[in-house]
Amino acid sequence: MIRENQQLLNRLNIISDAILLYVMLPISFWLRFYVFPDGYMNILLPSYLRLGIAVTLLQLFTFAAFGLYQTTRRTRIRQELSRIIAGCLLDILLLVGWLYLRHDVHYSRLVLALYCILCIGTLGAKRVFVRTSLRKLRASGRNQKHILLIGDGQYARKYIAAIQAERELGYQVDGYIARSYVPDFPAPYFGGYEALEKILEYVQPDEVISAIEMSDFELTPHIIEECEMAGIKLSIIPFYAEYMPAHPQFDDVGGIPLMNIRRIPLDNFANAFVKRAIDIVGSLIMIILLSPVFLICTIGVKLSSPGPVLFTQERIGKDRKPFNMYKFRSLRVNDEEKTAWTRQTDDRRTRFGSFIRKYSLDELPQLFCVLAGKMSLVGPRPEIPHFVDQFKYEIPLYMVRHQVRPGMTGWAQINGFRGDTPIKDRVEHDIWYIENWNLWLDIQILWRTAFGGFVNEEKLSANARETVAQR
Repeated sequence: MIRENQQLLNRLNIISDAILLYVMLPISFWLRFYVFPDGYMNILLPSYLRLGIAVTLLQLFTFAAFGLYQTTRRTRIRQELSRIIAGCLLDILLLVGWLYLRHDVHYSRLVLALYCILCIGTLGAKRVFVRTSLRKLRASGRNQKHILLIGDGQYARKYIAAIQAERELGYQVDGYIARSYVPDFPAPYFGGYEALEKILEYVQPDEVISAIEMSDFELTPHIIEECEMAGIKLSIIPFYAEYMPAHPQFDDVGGIPLMNIRRIPLDNFANAFVKRAIDIVGSLIMIILLSPVFLICTIGVKLSSPGPVLFTQERIGKDRKPFNMYKFRSLRVNDEEKTAWTRQTDDRRTRFGSFIRKYSLDELPQLFCVLAGKMSLVGPRPEIPHFVDQFKYEIPLYMVRHQVRPGMTGWAQINGFRGDTPIKDRVEHDIWYIENWNLWLDIQILWRTAFGGFVNEEKLSANARETVAQR
């Protein structure tokens, strides 16, 4: 039933897109020549309507090529909206280029620009509305995709916990197959592996999820064959999933597939160049604009206690290379600066130091580290060598953080993982950022940092007894 519903939804999605795409052109024509002033009409509406047929077909083809008409349960709305924007911009550029080559320059450029903007806005709004409606429907227990789970190990349990935490995705585990019944497993038991063929025929799930453990790996060919013969989609959660990147990439050597365990977007030269260019321009602009704040902090630190204005500490950066990171000094000069963490009730902290830490003003000198290429505006926060040596044995994938430049702010920080928060959670957020990096994500992080993320949760008059890392 879910397959028929999905096919119907896809057809309705394509038809509604076609209608919206076509209608936006006459609306753009009306706005340009009947709403905006000084409009001179070289070409009449019927010519635009004929052009609209070709453009609509082109855009539907482009959207299909971009995967916009495939199932969207696992695709985030952010990804879908970015594909709409990319598709509309690509098609409008192709259209303008085609009209130029034909020397048909009488079509209004403003009409075409309005058409592109309206298409992005209406198609985006439609998808947000549909997504919201479907999520509410699925959260209520309807429009479910029925899953047969194979395995009863840790990843089988994690999968069930994940889909139960996001019920709006509309996945429901009807039951599981394993060697034997497990009393506390959160799904009905259907039988052993030898009964897979009969169970598939009887249950007829929409999808099979294989989450077998390493000890049962030899069953994989049997599972694949049975699912293919039954014509049911099979997805596999490998038993080494915790070591895999979010988006694994494959190479081919003589027909043998090779999975790259740790290829990240910033390994790409163009991505790294764009990020570094933004770091240079952004840090220069911020240093200039914030120069009065630098001066105030310099005077405040100097008057608050004797000692240097800047606190210098060795941290570990990209490729595990040490560098000196700078902060405005917030503590009285002491002998524990290299390895100690500060406490909210730390007697070493000055009153002015508490203030600049509260609003993260002590971090501003790191802009010079960004300018020098030792840090980035966005990335995992750098750690002291002492703790790197400790955490690399305690926290899985901890050292992956050093494959990119450390940052002044990061995905973990804007999600509340700063100060006295579990290091494991921070590392998980850092790894997610590294594997999912894109320019828009950096912009989001900087925006959220600027509007709220720079305020530290530490209190000016601290009463708590927890330890807080001086980050």
